[in-house]
Amino acid sequence: MVLIGALLLTYAVAIAPTTTFGGRADGQSDRLAKAEPGASPRPAAELFPPAGKAFIGVMTDKGPHDFAALDTFTAAAKHQPQVMLFSSWWASDTFDRTLFDRIKGRGMLPALAWEPWDNKLDEAARKKGLPTREIDKIRSNQPNYRLSRITGGDFDPYLRSWAEGIKSLGYPVAIRLAHEMNGDWYPWSEASNANRPGEYVRAWRHVHDLFRAAGATNVSWVWSPNARWDDSTPKLSRLYPGDDYVDWVGLSGYYGIGVYTDYRSFDEIFGPTIAEIRTFSRKPLVITETGASDANGRKAEWIRETFQSLPTNKDIIGLIWFEVDKERDWRIVSSPAVAKTFARAVAAPRYQFTWSPEMLPRTQLVR
Repeated sequence: MVLIGALLLTYAVAIAPTTTFGGRADGQSDRLAKAEPGASPRPAAELFPPAGKAFIGVMTDKGPHDFAALDTFTAAAKHQPQVMLFSSWWASDTFDRTLFDRIKGRGMLPALAWEPWDNKLDEAARKKGLPTREIDKIRSNQPNYRLSRITGGDFDPYLRSWAEGIKSLGYPVAIRLAHEMNGDWYPWSEASNANRPGEYVRAWRHVHDLFRAAGATNVSWVWSPNARWDDSTPKLSRLYPGDDYVDWVGLSGYYGIGVYTDYRSFDEIFGPTIAEIRTFSRKPLVITETGASDANGRKAEWIRETFQSLPTNKDIIGLIWFEVDKERDWRIVSSPAVAKTFARAVAAPRYQFTWSPEMLPRTQLVR
């Protein structure tokens, strides 16, 4: 009987459906976790977000270095975010476990916006008060961070140090690597910095494969272009590394700036790009950066309409709010009316759940 039971358990594990997570197979909610010989099978880990739910995330100016803005956001939203996105720059930052642990300690999945450039060039240009497009030209011209240097192995020791650090955490993290690649304002764009067609995908795969070789399988890889603003932007399919290299597909988009200065709904801003993405990938979608300006007095209206639209976009599993006063004041705390509207929206049951480090990020859509 013991032998028969062991054979049945082996069979059940072998045929169970799986999802891809950081380059390895992880179970769906109906899968049994693999048991040690002689041990009782463990129930599968819960997926993040759970079926029928969507997470709310936040990105602040100082991230885990200073939680003051997070606390203000949480109080205004009357909601505990399940994800915190924070930036790190290759030119200046080494792996620091403390930052990830601080986010985890606040009950949020750490999401790293990992940027291969020297952001100090951008900061210096902004302090001079230069026009936006001139700033873009300055900060995107960084030969030291050409895509060919990433693929060529020039950063491999640096990348390995991060891979080993991420692996040592022992809990899930998300990495949004080299985002908004379909623009021309970052040095990793193929439209800038003397980069060539095809180099973005090769660089992405190089970084991903190095992490996999290091055993850093606790990463959800987030590929995140900017929402298409006109027909001049490149086709996203040729910048996509492939489903084997991506866990979540992200999107950046804002109401109140650039071509979206005049009122545009959430669906108008994101809809065309989502439709384009769905021609080459069925990965879960995350709005990795969004916000709204109140320049036209319609910020609260845009938030209300956005959260009315989100439940109809079943492929979107999360939204990260950009809680920063930068080009515009994108924060929900910009006015009591805006904060009240946001709080009412995220009080919906679909956003009410708690993240835990035992959860596995959902990398396939529920069929």
